[in-house]
Amino acid sequence: MATRYTDEFRRDAVRIAVTSGLTRPQVSSDLGVGLSTLNKWVQKHQHDDLMSGPHEDVEKENERHRKEVRLLREEREVLKNYSGPQPACARYKPPVLCCA
Repeated sequence: MATRYTDEFRRDAVRIAVTSGLTRPQVSSDLGVGLSTLNKWVQKHQHDDLMSGPHEDVEKENERHRKEVRLLREEREVLKNYSGPQPACARYKPPVLCCA
């Protein structure tokens, strides 16, 4: 028996396929929907206003997240390549005990 998807799921799937920057095979795999099914949904709903309703600020939010991810990746690269002084805990050497 074929799986029935809600209209809301279909609209969200189309919005993700159109605006996420991922390929349609990736989106269809992530959502568990056949590629041909997703393509039919996109073709059917491509002229709908996908960003209306509760998704109004999604594009702004995505752009903010992209900038944040870019910044964090740059910071991580800087820290990975940093070979400055070691933290105090790494410099600590336990005392040598001598028995006389």
